[in-house]
Amino acid sequence: MVFNTGSTLLDAIVLAVVSKDAEGTYGYKITQDVRDVIDLSESTLYPVLRRLQKDDCLATYDRECSGRNRRYYQLTEKGHAQLQLYRSEWITYASKISKVLY
Repeated sequence: MVFNTGSTLLDAIVLAVVSKDAEGTYGYKITQDVRDVIDLSESTLYPVLRRLQKDDCLATYDRECSGRNRRYYQLTEKGHAQLQLYRSEWITYASKISKVLY
């Protein structure tokens, strides 16, 4: 992608990806799903996950998988509200940019 992805947009994308599964999802899968949309390294993703967790937008729990613990991330109530705000703001933002570009 030619355009830089700011931290707010990255937060919105991560929250949207995590919201797809009510039971939550794990870091590697989040990375793969985000990479379907933008170029992102795991070293970029994990600080985003920690920040969203610190901001009470994500909760975590561990689940055993093939003899190892896997950390799962799940949206909190605040995370759902933040995602809804991002979605409504995105509609306005994208509309304004489209008017300029087209």
